[in-house]
Amino acid sequence: MKREHRLRYRVKERVLEAFSTWKHELKEVFRDEGVLIFFFLVPFAYPLLYSFIYNNEVVHEAKMVVVDQSDSFLSREFTRRVDATPDVRVVAVRSDMEEAKQMLDRKEAYGILYFPTEFSKDLHTGKRTTVSLYCDMSSLLFYKAFLLAATEVSLDLGKEMRLRNAPGTSAKQEEITVTPIPYESVTLFNTQNGFASFLVPAILILVIQQTLVLGIGMLGGTRRERLENGEWSIDNPGKETPSYGPLSLVNCQLSKSFAYAMLYVPVCIWVLAIVPKLFSLPQVGDPATILLFILPYLFASIFFAMTLSGFMTTREAPMLVFVFTSVILIFISGVSWPKEAIPPFWRAVGYLFPSTPAIQGFIRINTCGATLNEVLSEYHTLWIQAGVYFILSLGVYRFQIRKIGSFSARV
Repeated sequence: MKREHRLRYRVKERVLEAFSTWKHELKEVFRDEGVLIFFFLVPFAYPLLYSFIYNNEVVHEAKMVVVDQSDSFLSREFTRRVDATPDVRVVAVRSDMEEAKQMLDRKEAYGILYFPTEFSKDLHTGKRTTVSLYCDMSSLLFYKAFLLAATEVSLDLGKEMRLRNAPGTSAKQEEITVTPIPYESVTLFNTQNGFASFLVPAILILVIQQTLVLGIGMLGGTRRERLENGEWSIDNPGKETPSYGPLSLVNCQLSKSFAYAMLYVPVCIWVLAIVPKLFSLPQVGDPATILLFILPYLFASIFFAMTLSGFMTTREAPMLVFVFTSVILIFISGVSWPKEAIPPFWRAVGYLFPSTPAIQGFIRINTCGATLNEVLSEYHTLWIQAGVYFILSLGVYRFQIRKIGSFSARV
């Protein structure tokens, strides 16, 4: 009976200790304005900002200047059809290339379509001709708009010229002559070929990790400053210097992680469910599957942030160290550039961050409709990262406690 009573007392003590740490961590968050900004304001505003910026999805009415040295019916027809596409607007037709280059320099146009003098003559004599496209490569979206419009028009005109030069005896034969192998382009998952549908889901996932790193890192820097000012405890200011055993360390870190996770449940709902709905981004994934997949990502990001927070010497240190990494993490996540084409070293570096497998798995689930079995590799990676960073956070926290004790002894 005594042993059972003692066991119950210990369990009760651990539960009260966990509740005390959980409550204290929430107080620390809500009394720190900087942490509140990173935990709530930034996740609320950034997804809206990026979604508004890329809300048009594709570039329309990209300005083009035409240099028509052929001055023929076919060159004018080609120009008219290019101008009729929704993506391109012909702002001027010039006969001199230098004038067109000057318009590009003044940003009055972003592309040049050049017709040589022999354009019409070559076509009428059955020769192959060339239409040159020059583009200001400061924006790849302009290049995409110009290239697609010019290619589609050239294919259509080519079919008509082929039919005119070799008429068939029947409509069916004419159709076979013009299009011997019919083809159809089907855009999967991103039906508009839109930039927002392609990039914003990755940014939404990254926002969760980065705001956790910045917020928890700021809390870690604040505790370090308190230590330097003589407040020994990194959890409960004014308390005696802590001497936690292994179970207390685990209890403490899990309590903190549950506090952060509780705060980030509404953040995840806003970022991953409501914002894509507001901007009509592709959402074909099963909500239950997304929930199961985001769970390990949330804890992996929390323990990753807790591990890094132990190295923060000031409150401002996270902003100086981690803000610039967001662009790098997008690049090495395998979204903006295929992961198979990323050098092995950088691919390995990418998997040090929970955002890399999370971005790959979330896009496949949410945008492509994958099941959990189809993203098991990323799912298992996130759980492994959560476990590894949890263990590392225990080591960092233990080191902090020892430092507090040695600092206290010296003082």
